[in-house]
Amino acid sequence: MQQAVIRMKHERTSIGARGALALALALAIGPAIANDRTGGKLLLTAGVSQIEGAAGGGLTPWAVIGGYGTEGQFGGNVFHTRVATDDYRLGVTGLAVGISDRVELSYARQRFDTRDVGAALGLGRGFKLEQDVYGAKVRLAGDAVLDQDTWLPQIALGVQHKRHRQGDIVRAVGARSANGTDVYLSATKLFLDPGLLVNGTLRHTRANQVGILGFGGDRRGSASVEFEGSVALLLHRTLAVGAEYRTKPNNLGIAREDDWWDLFVAWAPTRNVSVTLAYADIGNVVIRDDQRGWYLSVQFGF
Repeated sequence: MQQAVIRMKHERTSIGARGALALALALAIGPAIANDRTGGKLLLTAGVSQIEGAAGGGLTPWAVIGGYGTEGQFGGNVFHTRVATDDYRLGVTGLAVGISDRVELSYARQRFDTRDVGAALGLGRGFKLEQDVYGAKVRLAGDAVLDQDTWLPQIALGVQHKRHRQGDIVRAVGARSANGTDVYLSATKLFLDPGLLVNGTLRHTRANQVGILGFGGDRRGSASVEFEGSVALLLHRTLAVGAEYRTKPNNLGIAREDDWWDLFVAWAPTRNVSVTLAYADIGNVVIRDDQRGWYLSVQFGF
């Protein structure tokens, strides 16, 4: 069956070949994914919305393009995410538009509620740090789903420009700048038979806590290359479980910055809706250690 997928991949120019391709893919995946084509893509293979707005996992972008549009089509997502740890709350609202399954444009607004820590720092209880993230991603090579005859993954280059709304405050705690730009390279591969997705991302960044505490610092001002990884197992066409890990720079003298990780479940009851629930560990944030809690994200897409 995998040979049939490979053979028909080169025949996508006709409507009949597209239908045959969808059927072959569905049969090849077996019990993990049924024959549910949504806007040209299999359910959940476009990822969910990560906290900076790009398509991927919750913590890290993947090489996939957001939305269910394929070549010559538009797709898109809107989402809202809430992360609640012992001492902080993070809310993120955003959207992403996919163009011809080649280019993705995204935007996210992050609001970080300092709760009681804000009072301890003299900012006031419940003070919110806010950041805008403007993203773009382009697929350079490969197809995570269709290229089953090669080990070549789907590869994408992305950029996320971040602008903090309280520049004076983040500079006061030691950040070099209120604005910064991350550049990342992602590689994503889906192995159809077990329904296993693997992603690796290299990010060039100087963001403190993804930019919520500004960029660069008194300890280190230059950018570093950080690694982000994801694995996901598709248990059913509507359900995936997985884990993520994201390394972080450590630029500020005021607080150690730890790596992040999570364990997640993503459920897509319909082609237009997906829900992601995760348990996340983000370590030390400013004057509070061991920040762990729940991550919930709802996405509407087409």
